[in-house]
Amino acid sequence: MTTRLNPYLGFKDNAREAMTFYQTVFGGELALSTFGEFQASEDPAEKEKIMHGMLTTDSGLVLMGADTPNSMSYTPGDNYSVSLSGEDEGELRGFWEKLSGSGTVTVPLERAPWGDTFGMCTDGFGVAWLVNIAGAQQQEAQP
Repeated sequence: MTTRLNPYLGFKDNAREAMTFYQTVFGGELALSTFGEFQASEDPAEKEKIMHGMLTTDSGLVLMGADTPNSMSYTPGDNYSVSLSGEDEGELRGFWEKLSGSGTVTVPLERAPWGDTFGMCTDGFGVAWLVNIAGAQQQEAQP
């Protein structure tokens, strides 16, 4: 897998509905994971909310989205991020260092419950970034 750059949309309690709608618009395969599946929230009200949604079309379009946790602010109009994902750990860590170096780390780049390395930051221009390094390569690199 090469490194991909795609939009990541934030929603407030309606990510499942929104991502399902986008699937009717663009077609493709929709994968949805809840906060409950990964024990990613201690708030029982968030158990069924979407922690990560990914729509992938046959033509190569990728759109991601999730519900904004209650612990994070949600402001319509500011509810987007740009996601970098792939398997090239060196390349992605380099992007992370440059993007986070001029801004603020909101989630440190570290092992995530789903097995990948994941982090979130806002760069010096106020753009929110998500970086996800696929876990398979990391597992192969371990002795």
